[in-house]
Amino acid sequence: MDLTASALVGELRANANPAERSQKHYHGSAGVLGVRMGTLFEISKRFTALPLTEVDRLLDIAEYEPRLAAFCVLDFKARKPKLPADERRACYELYLGRHDRIDTWDMVDRAAPRVVGTYLLDKPRTPLFDLARTTDPLRRRTAMTAPLAFTKSGDSAALADLFALAELLVDDTDPVVSKPVGIALKYAGTADEPALRAFLDQHASRMPRPALRYAVEKLDPAVRQSYLG
Repeated sequence: MDLTASALVGELRANANPAERSQKHYHGSAGVLGVRMGTLFEISKRFTALPLTEVDRLLDIAEYEPRLAAFCVLDFKARKPKLPADERRACYELYLGRHDRIDTWDMVDRAAPRVVGTYLLDKPRTPLFDLARTTDPLRRRTAMTAPLAFTKSGDSAALADLFALAELLVDDTDPVVSKPVGIALKYAGTADEPALRAFLDQHASRMPRPALRYAVEKLDPAVRQSYLG
């Protein structure tokens, strides 16, 4: 198997049908090839061993699907429990170093939890706080989506940082950001419901309504309704 960016793109193009799959969910300004998402994921998974230099080359391609495939490859690499620490760090650095090539929410959602969040579990989370303070909504989405990795970790300090990041972004009105705030809070609540309720007691009135609905989704119906009013 030819483990190159050009080989992966060749497979994407061979499976493309732009007339049938115009990728209406994609709101960026680049062109699309027209590849079914399931097919893109299957191809990306077969290229999990793609060298990071080649993943980087994928990110230079203008069209949407090759760049999404690059983040899928990073995600599949990060899922490997025995991934060497230096390669895990390199995946993390590539994601953040090429964040400018992210122009749609699904690139963030595909890779941020495992590539960024898992890497930062045992490290200072300063990079996430830096991202949360940027003017770019997709960087702010990374700041709030990566901590999904913290919700099943059992690490109370990491979970506390999730709530601190949510506090920074709690009244962000951009849907690209407010939705992941609500989703992260929802899953944080499954790990520590008292902490979620304390957060909501303080901040629910400031939250955009869709974010609040996500945040309370897993609470007891009566408690949920008390926050939704």
